[in-house]
Formats: sequence, C-alpha cells, structure tokens
Amino acid sequence: MTILPTRREIMAGLAAAAPLAAVLADPGLARAAAAALQEVSLTTQGGRPVKAALALPAVQPAPSLLLIHEWWGLNDQIKAVAADCAKQGYAALAVDLYDGRSTGTADEAKRLMQSLEPMAATDTLVSWIQWLRSRPNGTGAVGTLGWCFGGGWSLNASIATPVEATVIYYGRVEQPADRLARLKGPVLGHFASRDANIDRPMVEAFERAMKEAGKALTVYWYDADHAFANPSGGRYDEADAALAWQRTLTFLRANLAT
Repeated sequence: MTILPTRREIMAGLAAAAPLAAVLADPGLARAAAAALQEVSLTTQGGRPVKAALALPAVQPAPSLLLIHEWWGLNDQIKAVAADCAKQGYAALAVDLYDGRSTGTADEAKRLMQSLEPMAATDTLVSWIQWLRSRPNGTGAVGTLGWCFGGGWSLNASIATPVEATVIYYGRVEQPADRLARLKGPVLGHFASRDANIDRPMVEAFERAMKEAGKALTVYWYDADHAFANPSGGRYDEADAALAWQRTLTFLRANLAT
C-alpha cells in the first residue's frame, strides 16, 4: 500500500527546500518551517521560567545564534529565520521576550513593547546566551541577531554579556561609549535611509561612540524604509533584504567560525 504524505509533511518539505525569502513571503511555508523547531525552557538567573524555540543544524558541534523578535513578538516569521540559520550551520535559538504573547496589530505591539521590564528582558537574554554557550553540542561561540525592537535588544544583550558577534537590523542604538566598551565581538548594523526613527543622526552618534570605545563596527545603509527585511509588511524591499541577509551570513561566518 502506498502511503501518501500529509499536507503538513509536504509543506515541511517545501519549507526546508525553499530559499529564505520564499519561506518568509508565504505564511504557509513560514508556519511549516516554524513547526519544525523544538520548544526549550530554562529558569533564568533571576529565577524566572522562560521558553524559546530551537533549530539545530545537521552537523554538530556548531556555533550558536540568539535571535530576538520584532515588537510583534515571537512569531512564525522569526522561527522560520531560525530554521534557515540552522540550515546555514548554526544552533539557532529564537527567544521570547513576551512570555508567549504575539500580535499582528501595531497598537497591541506597542503595548507589549512598553510593558516589557528591561531588567527582566536582560535576565532572559543573558540566561539564554549562557545556555547556548554551555551546550554540549556547541562550540562555545555565540552571536546575537535582532530586528527593530529586537535589533536594539541584540545590542543590549551583547553589552550585558560577552558574545562573539552582534547583528542589528534597524534597532535603536543610543548607547554611550562607556557601555559599548563592554562589547567583546564586532557589530554589524543594517539601516534604512528613509527610516524616520532609526535615522542617520542616531546611527552616526553610535558610530562615534563605538570608535571612542575602540570597538569594531560595520554599518550598511539601504535606500529603503524601516522594516525593509520583513516581507509581511508594506515596506519590504526584496533586493535589499536579500543583500542584507547575505552580508549577515558573511559576517557570522567570519566571526563564529569553528
């Protein structure tokens, strides 16, 4: 008897084979990619239970990536990026700073973001970084990667505890040089020239502070708007998103090499 694959199995196969841009542009493929991740949990250094979604590469030991979601919360899109990072050879952990909550509306996203307690978020991120660093099948190397709200927290996490590489997609980067001096590894930033909030004055001040702190920073500007790498939004720029992702992978390979 021939056993036909289920629709879920078909979608999972398509998601595994498709390039990242195609997966993110198709909610069904993103859902299938997200479903392949495993839920993990820990008790933070501050004594709080937290959960995250983990994607593992085919070959281990492997370096690790901590992925931090946008203000929407941990959704299928971010989990799908984690799945692609695993395909690239990383143990990719998509953290959840909203304790299981996510939304598709800007008003609710703003409320969730504003209700976040910074000390609790730092506790969560630092605890997960330590967890990744001590994984038996890890190399000990850890990088952080975040978008928008998560881009700012990617930098915050790397200041709070040493990591080998930090990637920021159009996140807030107002940090003084004395705090940036705590960074261990280099930083890569992707910014949009038409972004009205994460603008050139903010980024240029960040560049000056990083130089004062003696830290390595690479900044790329794109003729695009905020959230240009998010295919579910109206500001998506396919070409710039693809270029930024290739630059991100090149940066990670250079700094998280085994």
